[in-house]
Amino acid sequence: MALTQTQRRTFIFVSGVLFLGSMAASTVNLVVTGLLPTESAPVVSEESSIEAQVRGYELVLQREPNNITALEGLANTRLEMNDPKGAIAPLEKLVKLNPDNADYAAQLAEARQQAGNP
Repeated sequence: MALTQTQRRTFIFVSGVLFLGSMAASTVNLVVTGLLPTESAPVVSEESSIEAQVRGYELVLQREPNNITALEGLANTRLEMNDPKGAIAPLEKLVKLNPDNADYAAQLAEARQQAGNP
């Protein structure tokens, strides 16, 4: 089936309009996407991150009161928070569970000194 000259011109015109329309739509999409702010991860302060660590260690210790890793983490995190009083209880438990570990005893003595407890 042969197309007439008018049909060919109409086909070329419609194809051109559709092509240019799709190019324009893509360009508008790029411009709009580039101008809108992108979502970023929520900013979490270091303090709230440390507090979340403390809660995590405390939850583990509720289930497993003698968990060495959680006790160490809780004590170290509280010392990092400048809370030597809060570090004393987990350090005392660590010393009780591991009486031969001199590091725990030294950390406990230092925490007591910082807290003002002999």
